[in-house]
Amino acid sequence: MELFKPTLSDVPRMQRLVQPFCEEGVILPRSEEEVAGAIRSYTAARIEGEMAGFGALYIYNTRLAEIRSLAVAQERQGQGVGGAIVRALLEEGRQLGIAQVMTLTYHVGFFTRLGFKEVPKEEIWHQKVWEDCIRCKHFPICNESALILEL
Repeated sequence: MELFKPTLSDVPRMQRLVQPFCEEGVILPRSEEEVAGAIRSYTAARIEGEMAGFGALYIYNTRLAEIRSLAVAQERQGQGVGGAIVRALLEEGRQLGIAQVMTLTYHVGFFTRLGFKEVPKEEIWHQKVWEDCIRCKHFPICNESALILEL
């Protein structure tokens, strides 16, 4: 597995990979323009020349960032791709001086194995609600769990 920073030419492939998760409502859909505009926040994984997954480190302020849009191709799940991407994003956060990384997820066990701790959503809700959650098809009835990792 090779981790890499995707380029603009990877955006269509990223959109195809994440589409099933967006349709399920487990990942917030983002337009091609949004992904392109945030391309520097993404880290991706490639196996045998094919994109196997990606995720983003979105920075809210000098202390807080979020792991978001983490998607692993169905056929690559359970092979360590997601964990490798998250660890790379956390290292990037450390290098930038971020103090905390949060995530909202349906996959609590995955993130707790990486050191995240579950917290009440109210602790992080104000950071995300008006930026992203308002666009979610589940808003305002959100059953995702909030987790935080201190770096």
